[in-house]
Amino acid sequence: MPDRAPQPVDRQLPTDEARDLISLARDIAQREIAPRAAEEEDAGHFPREIFTLLSRSGLLGLPYDSEYGGGDQPYEVYLQVLEELAAARLTVGLGVSVHSLSCHALADYGTKQQQVEHLPAMLGGGLLGAYCLSEPSSGSDAASLRTKAVREGDDWVIDGTKAWITHGGIADFYTVMARTGEDGARGISAFLVPGDAAGLSGAAPEKKMGMKGSPTAQVHFDGVRVPDERRLGEEGQGFAIALSALDSGRLGIAACAIGLAQAALDEAVAYASGRQQFGRPISDFQGLRFMLADMATQIEAGRALYLAAARLRDAGRPFAKQAAMAKLHCTDTAMKATIDAVQVLGGYGYTADFPVERYMREAKVLQIVEGTNQIQRMVIARHLAGPEAHRAG
Repeated sequence: MPDRAPQPVDRQLPTDEARDLISLARDIAQREIAPRAAEEEDAGHFPREIFTLLSRSGLLGLPYDSEYGGGDQPYEVYLQVLEELAAARLTVGLGVSVHSLSCHALADYGTKQQQVEHLPAMLGGGLLGAYCLSEPSSGSDAASLRTKAVREGDDWVIDGTKAWITHGGIADFYTVMARTGEDGARGISAFLVPGDAAGLSGAAPEKKMGMKGSPTAQVHFDGVRVPDERRLGEEGQGFAIALSALDSGRLGIAACAIGLAQAALDEAVAYASGRQQFGRPISDFQGLRFMLADMATQIEAGRALYLAAARLRDAGRPFAKQAAMAKLHCTDTAMKATIDAVQVLGGYGYTADFPVERYMREAKVLQIVEGTNQIQRMVIARHLAGPEAHRAG
């Protein structure tokens, strides 16, 4: 069977610097990430050394201010870099997206002193972050979270458990949403908690159907004491900060999903072009050609959708509805494309000898994280028709 290498995605990039960044990301992806992806995912190995390399290469803080070690890149560029990394290994692409999400509260709501003190190490100093919103009893209903932060003098003491935390137990810092006041969204504040804080611990990682190399774990806070200078934003502003971060984070998930879908399409095209049945390549058969054409069309549509949302964000315009649409469409596309790639490969697609079975297992989680796709539909509908009747007033 001939080895047909996939063609790089033809990207419309705004600057020569952006083109250089894409080339750098592709080089790291092809040389350092992709060759080890299958073996390390099977072994459940988290590639911390790759994140160190990405930090040294300037790819771990792309959408943030260069004054603090970021890359000064628009989201339009950052997301396309993310897509390249996710196509090589979703654990890496999603990990970069979560790290960026973890930096958002400090970068957008922190004081100048907080930013000077903490952001350089977070963006370019080799640190890795985690974002702590969900809890065992509050996922989609995040405003009902129970983790508490109680004021004691100049400190806050945090008690509670966060759940489904990417990089839980291994992160160098955690952006934590905790209840400091009344029930509901208005009683939540945000804190920047160091990973080595006394009383902070990670549970054993969850045993997942996919993305086994990316640790997902509960994080326990048992009397974790943090100074008030590590509170981000105003008291009671934490839930608004969390939602603001998620709007951007959903675009990261969308880009990762398109990267994964593109990898599945590339594998399917290569296999179909080389696999002979009835005396000719199976890519000659119309039923299969139409399947590949549909996959490619949905991937291109998803890429256009997340980039359109990113350009709104870069222009300072509202983009929450478009971010929800992008997350919804792109992750559904990844699920469908990976299922279809397994079908194209037939029995071989169901074996670990080819990566498409891993892609299919990985795609499922993208429909769940950072707001399930049912939640995305609710967000979109509220933008179109207003809040549900029982929420009005």
